[in-house]
Amino acid sequence: MLAKANRITSADDYRVIVRRGAKVAGAHTVSYVRSRESGTDARFGFIVSKKVGTAVRRNLVRRRLKAACADAVANGTTDLDVVVRALPSAADADWRSLQAEVAAAIATRGIRSRRDSGVRAAPTGAEVPIAVAAAARHAGSIDTVAVGTAESKGRHRA
Repeated sequence: MLAKANRITSADDYRVIVRRGAKVAGAHTVSYVRSRESGTDARFGFIVSKKVGTAVRRNLVRRRLKAACADAVANGTTDLDVVVRALPSAADADWRSLQAEVAAAIATRGIRSRRDSGVRAAPTGAEVPIAVAAAARHAGSIDTVAVGTAESKGRHRA
């Protein structure tokens, strides 16, 4: 279970992260990642709508996503906010694929910060936590696409 310090509880926080965070789309989830100030705990929030299925199925998906995020916290993930929105296909997804999608979303934080700083290098194995790289290798069938910021698309947010 995620500690209170690792949960997003405010509707305003959800809104800011979804609107201003980097969007990472996968086969079963869409994640929004936003960096926080240095030295803070990672926080996670979940959106699982009724389109995912019955209450039992939605809770199963939410528990799997929480477990994947708890693993990320245990492996030293800090300084970011992540909101994970489950797509209807998440109802049939296994735990490993959900874990790999969460790990891929967390890994994009490093890619985005390098892009913002002007460095164009791809992440190396040393820059991605070992558990994140292992989770991504286990779910080789995952399709994740990192979508750039609004500035990289030629649009500007107010």
